[in-house]
Formats: sequence, C-alpha cells, structure tokens
Amino acid sequence: MCRNITTLRGLEPAATPEEIEAAARQYVRKVSGVQAPSSRTGDAFERAVQKVLEATAELLAELPPRQQPPPTLPPLRRLARSSSGS
Repeated sequence: MCRNITTLRGLEPAATPEEIEAAARQYVRKVSGVQAPSSRTGDAFERAVQKVLEATAELLAELPPRQQPPPTLPPLRRLARSSSGS
C-alpha cells in the first residue's frame, strides 16, 4: 500500500467525502504514475478516481466498526489540526 494513504476506517468522526476522494486520488496517482493529469490522461484519470472513490465509500460503509482508532490521522485532518493551533 502507498505510504501516503492513511487508514480511513474507524475515524471519529467518520471519514469525510473529501478524505475519501483524497485517498482515491493518491491511489490513482501512485498506480498510474500520473501526478498531474494532462489533456491526454485527464479523462481516464478522473474516471479511475471516481471508481476508486465509490468502491472505498462502499467498503467503509459495509465494514464493522474498528475496535481501536487508526494509528495516524489522514492528511486533511493533520492540516486542519495544524491550522487551528491544536
């Protein structure tokens, strides 16, 4: 698994759509080798992101709750925490 993708299952509050999309984008970037979609890669890239996003949201909704929270916060929560001064 890509080191930059963090566990979303078990977050309190639950993972947001933005966090799920960020993870999907990171996954598609990693497996495709496309960091910045171009006119040639953009459509395929965005379709892949949408499919991964949908599959991830479905998976998270169907899995039972975790017994412990994930060990690290997703990047969007780390940014929010650092900008709020906590």
